[in-house]
Amino acid sequence: MFASIILLWICVVFIILQLKSRRPKNFPPGPPALPIVGNLLHMSLENPLKDFERLRKSYGDVYSLYLGLQPAVVLNRMEAMRAALVTKATDFAGRPQDLLVNNATKRNGVVLADYGPSWKEHRRFALMTLRNFGMGKNSMEDRIHGEMQYVIKTLEESVGKSFSPQVMFHNAASNIICQVLFGTRFEYHDDFIRTIIRCFNENSKIANGPWSMLYDSIPMIRSLPLPFMKAFKNIETIETLLKDLLEKHKKTRVPGDPRDFVDCYLDELDKRVEDGSSFSEDRLTMHALDIYFAGTDTTSNTLLAGFLYLSTHPHIQERCQQEIDSVLEGKDRVSFDDRHNMPFMQAVIHEVQRVANIVPLSVFHCTTKDTEVMGYSIPKGTLIIPNLGSVLNEEGQWKHPHGFHPENFLNDKGEFVKPEAFMPFSAGSRVCLGESLARMELFLIMVTLLRKFKFSWPENAGEPDYTPVYGITQTPQPYSMKVQLRATQ
Repeated sequence: MFASIILLWICVVFIILQLKSRRPKNFPPGPPALPIVGNLLHMSLENPLKDFERLRKSYGDVYSLYLGLQPAVVLNRMEAMRAALVTKATDFAGRPQDLLVNNATKRNGVVLADYGPSWKEHRRFALMTLRNFGMGKNSMEDRIHGEMQYVIKTLEESVGKSFSPQVMFHNAASNIICQVLFGTRFEYHDDFIRTIIRCFNENSKIANGPWSMLYDSIPMIRSLPLPFMKAFKNIETIETLLKDLLEKHKKTRVPGDPRDFVDCYLDELDKRVEDGSSFSEDRLTMHALDIYFAGTDTTSNTLLAGFLYLSTHPHIQERCQQEIDSVLEGKDRVSFDDRHNMPFMQAVIHEVQRVANIVPLSVFHCTTKDTEVMGYSIPKGTLIIPNLGSVLNEEGQWKHPHGFHPENFLNDKGEFVKPEAFMPFSAGSRVCLGESLARMELFLIMVTLLRKFKFSWPENAGEPDYTPVYGITQTPQPYSMKVQLRATQ
């Protein structure tokens, strides 16, 4: 009798789980889902990008998956992406709030915060503050050029040798954003910066690895001592470091005379003393953490990809240098405005961003209301996965969708053009808030280095491997390049 009751309950639970993973009416099609695990067995938990493309060919540009019991819709190619993220931007502007990355950061940042008044306030503040830092005394350009002196010194010490640029570019991008946030830079061997970079690198691997997928899909395992717990410890470590830094920062602060982003936030906090304000010191810590991570990993990995392609495509590098020499003749240093006279250099940078596909799945969205896209009904709260790679390599949108071809961004007259399908920063109301800073960094850093150095692929290095290492942000395989001073220097 007891065994019969247990068997009955197992059958009831099985039926409930089957019903939970049944697609709603007019929901996008997708592969059949299993109880509890959903479609996890249809994908590689280490790198699902090829699986997403395989499923797109079977089910179309808008299809659905079950990550455990959670329904998700995958958007592919430009028409579907723009229909959702641009045309219906507000409907698709939410962030899923029960995933590993959200829980680890306590949902207090601006990148992962859910759509609402608090997010709008903080995003508006961040955009305004970053824009203000682009102008006036100690402008963004000055900060970038200041850090470039350390990069140049590092490369000068490596002239004639094979040099791995990974740590250098990561430290440089990190220091530029540290100056924006905290008004200071750190020596590359400083324990503060090394600890933060280590924690970020570990969390990046965890967040797009199999343990994160299991955490997101199967809630009952979240309290177990499994490898994803390392992400929570790393965030606590970073938070402690940042809080100590903020306390020291406050002691030298002059209210009303901001030196950096943190001072601007504290000034704003002083103005919003009334109850109910979404501004707080706890929010500031995670706000700074969001901007730091977004402004470091993406830029450094794009630079790594850029110099991988330039060192293995010498004819493209030489053409860049000819354009740089012509435009900058008689000038001490490049300015961001010089980009308007460097169409080929602009094309190269944008092509690097296209082929590198640094943030392949953007940051996950979710729907803020019942809505529809491309004829399908999408319920409120549905997880949305924008497959940016499907747009950046879309047939019909690019002259050369595969391989490295700067001509994708040049018209018949050799003028720089930016196709509509170029969306490495995503699109719509959740477009990357650091886009303008990233564009300035990439241009100033790449032009400055190409003006002074020649980069080549070492003779004994074998064939270059352009296959990226998958993660929240994709990074090139570790590589070395040969560094030489240019004859004109």
